[in-house]
Amino acid sequence: MRSNLRLGTFAILLAASAVQAQTPAPAVRTEKNISLALANQIAAEAVAACAANGYNVAATVVDRAGTVRAVQRADNAGPHTLASSERKAWTSASAKSPTQAMMEGAQKNPGAANLVYLPGVLLLGGGVPVKSGNEVIGAVGVGGAPGGHLDDQCANAAIEKIKGQLG
Repeated sequence: MRSNLRLGTFAILLAASAVQAQTPAPAVRTEKNISLALANQIAAEAVAACAANGYNVAATVVDRAGTVRAVQRADNAGPHTLASSERKAWTSASAKSPTQAMMEGAQKNPGAANLVYLPGVLLLGGGVPVKSGNEVIGAVGVGGAPGGHLDDQCANAAIEKIKGQLG
């Protein structure tokens, strides 16, 4: 009796798994994304973090799809800082990875070095994903400090300041 009960339970679980596997994914997805208010706050915090160290930078925040949501450029930041911050943010959002880590990976792996040939990709430190839990909802890119590792520090400092809002 007991083995028949176990076999019956197993058969029901197996049938439920098969039905679940055949059930199509919903036609409409729900995704988290960065708000304009939060994007503006992150950009301001990144510029402020670099200014505290004497660096005049630009910070760009993009949403999960890589579309620009906010940009701030410090007084005396060079014109090139706008493009570099945007490309770092886009690269980080599209790869869901920090650009500093991507750059280091490309330096160590000849196959990954080919990433530099993809249009729009910038493998320099300073692009950092913004996450809500484990989900990437955007990214911040910072450009203009004297080294990508310093841009990276400013981006991470900005995210640290707002992490309580990421739910």
